[in-house]
Amino acid sequence: MCGIYLTNIPFEREEIKTKLNSISYRGPDFTGIEKINGLTFGHLRLSILDLDPRSNQPMAHKELTIVFNGEIYNYKDVKKELIELGYSFNTESDTEVLLIGFKHWGKEILHKINGMFAFSIYNSVTNILFSARDRLGVKPFYYSWDGEKFEICSQIRPLLGDKKIDENSISIFLDCGYVPSPFTIVENVFKLPPGNYCELDLNSNKLKIEEYWNLKKVETKKISYETAVSELHELLLDSVKIRLQSDVPIGSFLSGGIDSALISSLASKISTEPINTFCIGFDDPEFDESKIAEKFGKIMKSNHKTTVCNQQDIVNLVPKLAKVYDEPFADSSALPTLLLNSVAKKHVTVALSGDGGDESFLGYDHFDSLIKNKAIIDIPFTIRKLLSKPFFLNLIGKNSHRVRNALNTKTRNDFIENIFSRKGLLLNKKKQGWMSHYQGYKKWSTNFLQKAADLNIKLWLENDSNVKVDRASMAYSVEVRSPFLDYRVIEYARTLPVSYRYQKGRQKRILRDILKEYIPEEVFNQPKRGFKAPIGDWMRVELRDEFYSTLNDDFLNKVPNLNVNKFKTLLDEHMNKGENHTPHIWKLYVLGKWYKEFNFL
Repeated sequence: MCGIYLTNIPFEREEIKTKLNSISYRGPDFTGIEKINGLTFGHLRLSILDLDPRSNQPMAHKELTIVFNGEIYNYKDVKKELIELGYSFNTESDTEVLLIGFKHWGKEILHKINGMFAFSIYNSVTNILFSARDRLGVKPFYYSWDGEKFEICSQIRPLLGDKKIDENSISIFLDCGYVPSPFTIVENVFKLPPGNYCELDLNSNKLKIEEYWNLKKVETKKISYETAVSELHELLLDSVKIRLQSDVPIGSFLSGGIDSALISSLASKISTEPINTFCIGFDDPEFDESKIAEKFGKIMKSNHKTTVCNQQDIVNLVPKLAKVYDEPFADSSALPTLLLNSVAKKHVTVALSGDGGDESFLGYDHFDSLIKNKAIIDIPFTIRKLLSKPFFLNLIGKNSHRVRNALNTKTRNDFIENIFSRKGLLLNKKKQGWMSHYQGYKKWSTNFLQKAADLNIKLWLENDSNVKVDRASMAYSVEVRSPFLDYRVIEYARTLPVSYRYQKGRQKRILRDILKEYIPEEVFNQPKRGFKAPIGDWMRVELRDEFYSTLNDDFLNKVPNLNVNKFKTLLDEHMNKGENHTPHIWKLYVLGKWYKEFNFL
């Protein structure tokens, strides 16, 4: 787990150091800078495997030089195969395995490795730079390229320079709460999409980007439910096992939810010693899961640590958002995630998490909403438009956001997309062209829930969940590993009948039936709370002045394409009339802090 940097721009060494220092938390153990053939390689190392300096980067093997961020979980299997082919190794690191594997197989190494990664390998003989990003986009990869000069980095801050705000990306952010790949918040900097590689030929100055992995058309297995439970159980055990490899202390995040409870239980089963588990609690019982997590910890006999936080603990982390997230990022659960990693770092350097379970096993509330509103969506649109009038909805007591959305949405696919994008609610002019990058979900499955799950994986998982976890963990030099994000688990889950994963009133059915082998169902069968803070209440009272100060007219009028009057109406309704517009206000607040951090005000 590290930070990478690479460029052909002739910066002075001190300039490179300054760039790397701006994200030094990604790798505090060693900073490596080397120049080869006019290219500068930079690397920030967080030592996890083979702590010896021999595994520092940049690392070279013959004509190849690599900078690599992440972990290759099956590196021992790949290494064994390479040894049988006649190769020898000087380290115990996965970096050397990746480098020599590329030497032997070239880009085909991508189909052999299982991990989270973003790396660049330069061939000094061919003068070609090969880069790749993992299948699910767990690790970030930013680049700029103008046809001659390029920069590559794990975060965008070192690439900003005098870049201008990308106005289209501001509109996307106001719709989604993040900026999805391949876009970034500034012009002429991009994200390499997950499951893609790029080759930059420095002889001809040609850049080629190609896909090596993606979700594909669903082919449902014809197996019994019992067989599916057994097969998935074994696959998850292996997914956890290969993520327990570490030369530094390791633990597991444990909330009151199904996913983290299952991952921690599997880790406890595999480990020969009690595992370390960590939980964040809130002094507001509506948001607190710590008591349930403590019950889980006792059952699995883990070394469990609960940290109860209050409003001020969360508020103190707000300035850190803009500093470590680089791009505006409006998922408020980033705040408790930062706090959780700050606590864990006192005890471990690596932590397992349950991220990714809801996407593959249909656990989010919006899957319930899709089922509840499916009948409405299937009514002819002309009739639905008539039924959408407030008078009628109030009369039948159904005037909710989801019902209004279902009545006013033309197709099932539009309803699914509306889960992840507000489609111009805060904008003067709608800009939806960016969604062309995320239309695969329409062809991979005909099932309503699976379509939503696939868009969840391709759009939200990469650009929200994975970004949240990567930046929050790296802010404290912690490596987070998510067994549910093993591509084998993602692929296997999509082959299971939806009914094996989702039952009305019993989401994540198959995970629950595996978990009850470790924890009694009456203990874990609790309402889903989510990992969030009560921001909406705080902004009305304790943080009222702070929000009004940030969301002033000078800032709002500088936000491209923002419907200022509409936003002010939402702000007034939230602050003074009891309406809940927390997500929209938080987006603008985060954006205002980002403008200030990067001097765009």
